Amino acid sequence: MPSSLFNVAFGCVDAYGLARFWSDVVGHPLDPRDRPGDPVAVIPLPTGLHLYFENVPEPKTVKNRVHVCLQPDGPRDAEVERLRAAGAAVLADRRKPDGTGWVVFTDPEGNEFCVLRSAAERERGEAMTCGQGTVVSGPRH
Repeated sequence: MPSSLFNVAFGCVDAYGLARFWSDVVGHPLDPRDRPGDPVAVIPLPTGLHLYFENVPEPKTVKNRVHVCLQPDGPRDAEVERLRAAGAAVLADRRKPDGTGWVVFTDPEGNEFCVLRSAAERERGEAMTCGQGTVVSGPRH
């Protein structure tokens, strides 16, 4: 029997603070029971998936082995600017002159994540590359 993905977990120094950043990123609120200073905070998403944030004693020191790739609802480049304004830092800009590519960010605690092209941008038939180096075409990603 297969398993279903329930949450994506982030170890962090400030669970509530980082969850507030990601709440802005994904446009969904934290669990109403979460409060500043709590060691755990959760963002329940409409899909049933949860973003889970838990305080850990050690700081992040190396590249993530797993990271989140975001597909914006609108144009990728507008989302890149919105995330910069929200406090994300650009780690690597992999956009190409032909409009393909992605941008690698870090959140306020240094966790890497990517912003890919929107579904509409993808539907124009261009190949898309994820931050992990995988080329994906069509509606799969």
